Amino acid sequence: MLQHVLLERDIYASEEHKMMQSMIQDFIAKDIIDQTEDWEKNGMVSREVWERAGELGLLCIDMPEAYGGSGLDFSFSALFIEELAKQGVTGPGFSLHSDIIAPYLLKYGTEAQKQKYLPIMATGKIITSLGMTEPNCGSDLRAITTHATDQGDHYIVNGQKTFITNGYMSDMSIVAVKTNVGTDHEGVSLLIMESTMEGFEKGKPFKKIGMKAQDTCELFFDNVQVPKENLLGDEGQGFKIMMTELARERLTVGLNAIGGAEGALKNTIAYTSTRTAFKQPIANFQNTQFKLAECATQLQLHQAFLDRCSILLSQHKLTAESASMAKYAATEMHGNVVDECLQLFGGYGYMWDYPIAKMYADNRVARIYAGTNEIMKVLIARGLFKELFAELRKK
Repeated sequence: MLQHVLLERDIYASEEHKMMQSMIQDFIAKDIIDQTEDWEKNGMVSREVWERAGELGLLCIDMPEAYGGSGLDFSFSALFIEELAKQGVTGPGFSLHSDIIAPYLLKYGTEAQKQKYLPIMATGKIITSLGMTEPNCGSDLRAITTHATDQGDHYIVNGQKTFITNGYMSDMSIVAVKTNVGTDHEGVSLLIMESTMEGFEKGKPFKKIGMKAQDTCELFFDNVQVPKENLLGDEGQGFKIMMTELARERLTVGLNAIGGAEGALKNTIAYTSTRTAFKQPIANFQNTQFKLAECATQLQLHQAFLDRCSILLSQHKLTAESASMAKYAATEMHGNVVDECLQLFGGYGYMWDYPIAKMYADNRVARIYAGTNEIMKVLIARGLFKELFAELRKK
């Protein structure tokens, strides 16, 4: 019923998109839904689901075929993100792997690094993570203390990372470290670190409010020897690289939010159409109709903006400010929609067996990770007053 109200989205209108959408839905139904309860108990998904995603060509979708990807444009990656979110699938960290780690390697990696990691990443036979956040350092990435000491042909890395998505299952992680500490050349650099390296340890998966099937954990580095050829990009350029690539990461969070909001709405429309109170469907009450009408309108508006941002990303024109707007606005909308929908479920909305309850718990973190929504507002404001802040810095 929701599709009768929402306009068809041009970004997903091609026959190729429709075919992929059908394949994704089939993948979710056959390989994910029935496994979710076990994954939640284990605190992580299976490696088999990663390899199945690889077999179907759903990993590294917009990577060039020369590196094992499908060679499609970003809209196909966006479609995968949204379809997973519609079904409340938060366990497999596919998007981090395909939409953050893979682009880092493609844009800044050496040819040897690309050939070594990208093809096998596309198969799902290795799982990757990103080590940025530290126990005492969240959004302020310049304040990281994990450091790499130059030893000629290698670095010695010491430190700790936390809240690492895919952390416990990861075979390789791109880790932000401080290099040349205490010198005029001190800066942030990125290192490719494999979990088999001596001194690389993982903490147990965290017990979280939601996203219980997602293996989020700490990473520890105790005198880990990392070859110089594992430096990603130039030394000291890590912060610049991370800031550049955060636009795509924040857009993916926004896409997940609009997919999740659509899933919550569909679920709630179906529930209120069959659940009765006072001898009539809940959907017959004006309050229910008005609440869902408001939610559908907000979803439609945000879909239009996120579609525009996806097109801009494909054209390499998406700005940091627009990505921040997308992440901030879509996740706030998502939170509001899920909250309104849960209310319409009444007491059943608070039961874990109902998908709306999991959506409520799972997606609260979206307003925190990839930069808190407060930080998003700061970045947007800096763009609005860019010239003023530039003048103030001169003084």
